[in-house]
Amino acid sequence: MSGAPSSPGTPAARLSITVLLLAVAGYFLLPVWWLFVSATKSSGDLFGSNGFWFGSGLHVTDNLAKVLQHGDGVFARWILNSALYSGGGAVLATLLAAMAGYALAKHPFRGQEALFAVIIGAVLIPPPLLALPLYLLASSAGIVNSYWSVLIPSIVTPFGVYLARVYAAASVPDELIDAARVDGAGELRIFFTVAVRLMSPALVTIFLFQFVGIWNNFFLPLMMLADDKLWPLTLGLFFWNSQLRDQPWYDLVVTGSLISAIPLVIAFLALQRYWRAGLSAGSVKA
Repeated sequence: MSGAPSSPGTPAARLSITVLLLAVAGYFLLPVWWLFVSATKSSGDLFGSNGFWFGSGLHVTDNLAKVLQHGDGVFARWILNSALYSGGGAVLATLLAAMAGYALAKHPFRGQEALFAVIIGAVLIPPPLLALPLYLLASSAGIVNSYWSVLIPSIVTPFGVYLARVYAAASVPDELIDAARVDGAGELRIFFTVAVRLMSPALVTIFLFQFVGIWNNFFLPLMMLADDKLWPLTLGLFFWNSQLRDQPWYDLVVTGSLISAIPLVIAFLALQRYWRAGLSAGSVKA
């Protein structure tokens, strides 16, 4: 019938969906492309050439050398700091969230739902609102301007606890836990050998969310850290960017920003196979 809307299987519908997806992908990738291209330019080419295409020459090596040598190599220290905050914080946060979520899902106790409601409420609180209370707590504990002042708040993730509980309730059968108990396994062994494996897609998700959140965290380190040797990349690049009025550090900021994005890309590419494995688990019957 003429004039009828095309079904999703028609060539016109597929073409429309493809064009829409390409437009969305271009919208998200265009800033990344600009950052990549800009990191290959000299300071003069950054403003004297097309922003979305390469300049008169490739200066990637020169820019990398300038970034790593500037300020007695403090940029490398910032990378290590960000890796410590993000990697250590994400691992500990994932472990604590998994244990708490598993306990809430598989070990009923009095006040369980009230506690879970508090956790859900904590998810709705914007992290910047907690920066000042966390600073006051860290100050009273005497850990301001130390690694602990950033690392300790990073190991708590209410969203991770919520996700771990939901996934544990859906993916860890009670019959399997009972069978492990009959075989003499303790609760910790059941958790680490049975539950963690079944919950791995959710745990990878929690790890990535927490890793990205800590890596991009800015306000908490700004409040806690005064020593530039303790700064993460976000705070260091902000300091360099704040000096642009006095010194031509545009190439340093742009190249440093590109370097700071590389670990996030690597993390997503390295861990995405766990998502695929989790989504396909159980789809094929042995």
